[in-house]
Amino acid sequence: MTQVLSPVAAPTASPLAHAPAPRIADPGPLGLAAFALTTFILSTFNAGLLPKSAEVVILGVALFYGGLTQLFAGLWEFAKGNTFGAVAFSSYGAFWMSFWYLVAHSGLTKDDAAEGVGIFMLAWTIFTAFMTMVTRRISGLLFGLFSILTITFVFLTVGAFASAPLLTQVGGYLGLVTAFTAWYAFFAGVMNLTGSGRLLPTWPR
Repeated sequence: MTQVLSPVAAPTASPLAHAPAPRIADPGPLGLAAFALTTFILSTFNAGLLPKSAEVVILGVALFYGGLTQLFAGLWEFAKGNTFGAVAFSSYGAFWMSFWYLVAHSGLTKDDAAEGVGIFMLAWTIFTAFMTMVTRRISGLLFGLFSILTITFVFLTVGAFASAPLLTQVGGYLGLVTAFTAWYAFFAGVMNLTGSGRLLPTWPR
């Protein structure tokens, strides 16, 4: 039997209609930690500190930690309304996943590798330069991190186009500096959000 609603009786509102949105933790430190660790491992190979024959170990980290974890961090930043964090983490997550594909499945020949890797790095250099300009409005720590990352990409780009291992090696050492800066940023984020003592500086706060 079909129930007929009275025209004067409004349906009762759901008790969940005005429930506050659940509060989520800050995803920034997670994204920074994933970026730092993956950059550190790759940079050790670019700097020539480890043999190229062992470089395959970066693939799993690039896909799952640098890639998927940063992508999730970016999506959570969207939920928190942080446009910069959303764009940065989602984009660099995609960088690491595309890097994984480039190394594992692209099938580039040795003759094409210089141009292919070079244009890949150039595109990310341009993107990072734009993001660096934005960080000037956020914090000195992020500005320093993105500035070093931009210079790192410049050396890796030129090194790839020119097939110059020395420039790539310099980019590797700069990548290590980038990784440790990102690790500090992640550590400061976790400590400042969970600790009750003195806050770690991120400049200006």
